[in-house]
Amino acid sequence: MYLFFSFIGYFCLALVAILDKFIVSNQKSKPAVYAFYTAIIMLPILLLQFYFGFPFLNNDWLWGLVSGVTFGLAMWTLFLAVAEGEASHIGPFNGAMLTLITYLLSSTFLGEKLTGLQILGVIILSLACLLLAFEKSKHHSGFHKGFIWAIISGLFFAVSLVTIKYLYLHYQFWPTFIWARGTAGFLGILMLILPSVRKSFKKTKNKEQKNKQEKKVFVILANKVLSVVATVLLQYATAIGSVIIVNALGGLQYALMFLLIYLSTKFFPKFFKEYFTKRELAMEIMAIILIIIGSALFIV
Repeated sequence: MYLFFSFIGYFCLALVAILDKFIVSNQKSKPAVYAFYTAIIMLPILLLQFYFGFPFLNNDWLWGLVSGVTFGLAMWTLFLAVAEGEASHIGPFNGAMLTLITYLLSSTFLGEKLTGLQILGVIILSLACLLLAFEKSKHHSGFHKGFIWAIISGLFFAVSLVTIKYLYLHYQFWPTFIWARGTAGFLGILMLILPSVRKSFKKTKNKEQKNKQEKKVFVILANKVLSVVATVLLQYATAIGSVIIVNALGGLQYALMFLLIYLSTKFFPKFFKEYFTKRELAMEIMAIILIIIGSALFIV
């Protein structure tokens, strides 16, 4: 059952990743500002703790805080990475780092063990993501600083996921989810010290800019709704299944994301487009095939 929830969750995340790139590029939102709003809207989640009277995490509240703050930092650094490069490349590279680091951390601290076929699946999915990470665009050729931000983001995501899995092993789903995701809002509060964040609160008198701002808010809200749905589904899958397998299946997200970006580039370029070479297409199709094979190894 957790494999089904993972698939739906990653499809939603594929849409979220495309909208993230659209917002920080087409809508000209600064990564820090976008990260602030992404984090701060999670703060009200903590109110559910008091409304429903869920028990607190006893002495493990610190791990919930670590999970929430590192999740916020992971999103911020991912937006920085996406702003530098193509979404169809940065996302998979970030996923490869996340898969490998999650495997190392969960094996070391949670004692999770995989079968030989599942380990092979992790390796294949990681190789597929690295193939997808080869970038040849109008602005870049090969490795660039966007990939460095993607590595840092992968590390933060891995720490967040492993710590929340630790909490799922000892506490019920909802109190863990509320505390480990709602605390991401604390990062948003800290980000108020950034001038670019405070400047975003200023109202504009220009009618054209006002209309653009309203459209941007609508896109961001739609993106956040999809993000919440994906987060709940994937967190539930993580709670009832293996954190390594759920995250290794993230390769499905990048395959779906590539297909959506390619179709948009071909048929709806005014909405979203990326630069593709014939070599890239061949490599990405090969990577998608590897993703399908790698994912299948977790089911057999």
